[in-house]
Amino acid sequence: MATTPDSDKPSVSNVEESRTRLCDEFVVITGTDSAVAQCYLAENDWEMERALNSFFEADLERVFEVEDSPERKTSPPTKRPKVEERPKTEEKPPRDCIDLTEDSPASTHKPSEEDDDKLSLISWNVDGLDTDNLAERARGLCSFLVLYTPDVVFLQELIPPYVQYLKKRAVSYLIIEGGEEGYFTGMMLKKARVKLVESEIVTYPTTQMMRNLLIAQVNFKGQKLCLMTSHLESCKGHGEERMKQLRVVMQRMREAPDDVTVLFGGDTNLRDTEVAKVGLPSSVCDIWERLGKQEHCRYTWDTKTNSNKTVPYVSRCRFDRIYLRPATKDGVPRRVPDHMALIGLEKLDCGRYTSDHWGIYCSFSAG
Repeated sequence: MATTPDSDKPSVSNVEESRTRLCDEFVVITGTDSAVAQCYLAENDWEMERALNSFFEADLERVFEVEDSPERKTSPPTKRPKVEERPKTEEKPPRDCIDLTEDSPASTHKPSEEDDDKLSLISWNVDGLDTDNLAERARGLCSFLVLYTPDVVFLQELIPPYVQYLKKRAVSYLIIEGGEEGYFTGMMLKKARVKLVESEIVTYPTTQMMRNLLIAQVNFKGQKLCLMTSHLESCKGHGEERMKQLRVVMQRMREAPDDVTVLFGGDTNLRDTEVAKVGLPSSVCDIWERLGKQEHCRYTWDTKTNSNKTVPYVSRCRFDRIYLRPATKDGVPRRVPDHMALIGLEKLDCGRYTSDHWGIYCSFSAG
């Protein structure tokens, strides 16, 4: 009988170190503790993706039970459309949908031609992994959609129940999902103004946290846009992977056709030193920097002000960023950033903020 040489077996110390690292990563992603992490990882043969899927497959629908009647909860779930699928016709929302983002008669007004030509967007990590007060926090997001009526919304840390809530409460938007299990990114496109052509998901081959790049090709008032969102690898110790992912994003932005305007937004988790190492292409600009590095909208992750996370330290970081690569072809309008602000700075009635991140609102005029 053949035996395996001892040299081929992983040492006890190496296995222990590897499992401790996996537990630490699980805790960071899920917001649980090491005991929960060890339980789920052990049950799933210490495979991170399986353990995360198992964790998120728990019945999270309960966090939105205040919003839905028993009749709605017993109805069969709707089948999730493929990401690449293009809507053929404008369908009426189901009867149980109440559009919280629909303009009220009192607030409707015809925008000026200049305002109508502007492109507006919101990018926000909504922290769907934190299920405390999640229904009220999701309503908070919808209130900002009403207030700002953005044409495009980039979202990170969505979970399936959150998406289903948005599909019922924000029916004036087309929702594109960057995943189906665990937590993922998404986009919302204002149906009346932005038309989806196609979308795709680009996988980061070495991610350990289920991260990817969601891309949508759209038309906005006759102009071609390429929209991108992502949630880059988290935690200080994953800087190398995060820089790999940033290179993928920048390559996609740089290689887009010259008649296309490219916009990326998301929770990048980037440190300035990492961006400096990778380098931005000369054609790509950081919107915060382009608009003068205004101090009041520098920090999007700010535990000094935002109390949603109970942490024993103060951390103020510019994790959430917006990048623009304008179209350069002659005759194609160039989108120019003209405004940026942080949103979600007020506490909700539940005493918490919409998310542990501030959202970013930006608008772009046609140059």
